[in-house]
Amino acid sequence: MATTLPTRIFPIGIQDFEQLRTRKYLYVDKTDLVYQMANTNQIYFLGRPRRFGKSLLLSTLKAYFEGKRHLFEGLAMEGLEKEWIQYPVLHLSFARTRYTSVRNMELLLNKVLVQWEKTYGCVDANETFGGRFENIIHQAYEQTGQPVVILIDEYDSPLLDSSGDKALREDLRDITREFFSPLKDNTEILRFLFITGITKFSQMSIFSELNSLQNISLWEQYSGICGITERELLANFKPDIEALARRNKETFEEACAHLERMYDGYHFSEESEGVYNPFSLINVLASQRYDSFWYSTGTPTFLIDLLRERNMPLMDMEGCKAMPDAFDQSTDTLTDPIPVLYQSGYLTIKDFKNGIYALGYPNEEVRYGFLRSLLPTVLGYSKIESDMSLIAMKEALDTGDIDACLTRLRAFVASIPYEKKSDNESRFETIFYIIFTLMGQLTRTQVKTASGRVDAIVTNTRYVYLFELKVDSTPEEALAQINQKGYAIPYETDGRTVVKVGINYDRQTRGITGWTMD
Repeated sequence: MATTLPTRIFPIGIQDFEQLRTRKYLYVDKTDLVYQMANTNQIYFLGRPRRFGKSLLLSTLKAYFEGKRHLFEGLAMEGLEKEWIQYPVLHLSFARTRYTSVRNMELLLNKVLVQWEKTYGCVDANETFGGRFENIIHQAYEQTGQPVVILIDEYDSPLLDSSGDKALREDLRDITREFFSPLKDNTEILRFLFITGITKFSQMSIFSELNSLQNISLWEQYSGICGITERELLANFKPDIEALARRNKETFEEACAHLERMYDGYHFSEESEGVYNPFSLINVLASQRYDSFWYSTGTPTFLIDLLRERNMPLMDMEGCKAMPDAFDQSTDTLTDPIPVLYQSGYLTIKDFKNGIYALGYPNEEVRYGFLRSLLPTVLGYSKIESDMSLIAMKEALDTGDIDACLTRLRAFVASIPYEKKSDNESRFETIFYIIFTLMGQLTRTQVKTASGRVDAIVTNTRYVYLFELKVDSTPEEALAQINQKGYAIPYETDGRTVVKVGINYDRQTRGITGWTMD
């Protein structure tokens, strides 16, 4: 029996614009923004999280500046560009290797430089990386008669990979500075310079000495240049959303809401519309199943190390505040988690009032994946061990069996290595927050009410659980506080069953000693 081939091909893992267009992959047209950027200024930096479309953007720019008009047929660019001048393009991605040694960096740079030297006939190459790069720039300009286009992707990969090794990081920084040094003195023969990365290391000479550099990472007009907006989603993927809805027994509207909850919510300026993670969105539409696709690629080691060193309370990530200059200050030493968490995609802009940004998780994929990645660091648990306990606790909560759930929770907390636990209430709240969030429950901690703060509220489709956590006290005292403060009043007409739970944590034994409920 003949098999009907799919007519819609998703570009999973495709970062090359020419390949994407010639093989008829689905493409969300960003070429109007590409044209605007290419014909407005000369030198740009764009910071975006990993797997957010930066490499495809640079590949699109490469095809445009190489004059490959045929690749843009049917796109916005076709009606915008009239001249189609072919420029020499030097395109380098630092994401090609892992930087566990200086040798890795040297091999990458030498390989790329040799290719460029062959292309432009540089027979009298300088001995240094920077000198060779400068010779290539001049030779490309002289040979073609056109100013040079330079596209640098993931420039900060060496520095982020080596964040845990200070000596290696300094060596890689020196090589990077030396390699990029020709850029500041040769802008008169450059047509266009575009640099991408996760974070902007502002003390790097590449930035401090490029006076005309435009950092467009927070610019309103370019907030959607990577990623997929709601408008683009509905215009390009409606048939795929309809198929997704049928596959998961949802209405079209429910599928849209599910996608938004899981993968939308990135904001790259104070007024921008939400942007979907393109990697996750393409994968869910292609596979017709909801999953944590972005997080399957892993959380960067440097970020986990930073959070461990700074001992940042995880509950504080929702609603944390930052001044505008926090996103553009030097992160060379990686001491402040907030700008790094934002630039890496773990936090995003939720609000902007009185000159202050309010930040939070972009969506559920990031929230759950981030907390899951921290399990070994925070709780000392492997993913498999954790999943077994979490599944059992979730099943108990779903059926209203709070005793079974808390019995499992007590055993879970008791099995956490002693050094991972603490003798203070906030540490226990952190453990509680991680466990219940990973169960898939909507967990909020330190929730403000008219008469105080509820330690934790956990909700699902059938139940509202109000938790008061006490340290070296009694469960009865915890429950009495819920009743005295009237924490349950807002949920009396909710339609779900409200369960009030008091729990006591003992600092000496570092475990749960008991609970009571109403």
